Amino acid sequence: MEAITVAITGASGAQYGLRLIECLVAADKQVSVLISKAAQVVIATETDIKMPTRSHWVDFFSQKFNAKEGQIRVYGVEEWLAPVASGSGSSGGMVICPCSTGTLSAVATGASNNLIERAADVVLKERKLLVLVPRETPYSEIHLQNMLTLTRMGAVILPASPGFYNKPTSIDDLVDFIVARILGHLGIPQDMVPKWGE
Repeated sequence: MEAITVAITGASGAQYGLRLIECLVAADKQVSVLISKAAQVVIATETDIKMPTRSHWVDFFSQKFNAKEGQIRVYGVEEWLAPVASGSGSSGGMVICPCSTGTLSAVATGASNNLIERAADVVLKERKLLVLVPRETPYSEIHLQNMLTLTRMGAVILPASPGFYNKPTSIDDLVDFIVARILGHLGIPQDMVPKWGE
C-alpha cells in the first residue's frame, strides 16, 4: 500500500482531516496519522467525536474508518522514533489538514519542534508532495509570506475555501469539496465532486 501521512493541527476544520483519512483508507492507502494536542481540543469542540486516550487511537481510527489491520498508524507529536521522522522511513507524501498558522510558520522556517513539523520537513527535503490546508481568515502578511516561502519549496497551499458551483446542500458537501481537491493533488481518484465541466 502507498503510504500517506495526515496531520491534524489546531486550526478549525478537523472535519476536513478526518474525512481525508476516511477517503484514504477507502482508497487502500497506508495512513500515518499525527494529531496535535490543540487538534484534540478542536475535535472535541467541533465534532461529536469522543477521542479515547492515546493508547487506544489506532483501534479507534481503525474501527471508525473500517481500516484493515495495520492500515492506520497513529503517532503522538513527541514520538521521534516514528518512521515519518526520517527520510529513510518517510511516506510518499503528507497532508496537514487543517493546518494552523503556527504550524505553517514552523514548517516554513524548518523549526521541527514536534513530529508534525519534523515530518513536514522530511517531506520537503526528500522532494515529496506536501499539501498544507490552512483554515484562517483573513491572512496576515506573515501568513502570506510563509505560504509563499513554502510554495517556492514545492509545497501546495490548498486553503479550506470550498467552492459553490457544485451547489452544496450540506456541511458534508463543503468538506467533500476540499477533500476531493486534496485527493486530486495526491493522484487518488474520487467521485465525491465532479471535475469542472463534467
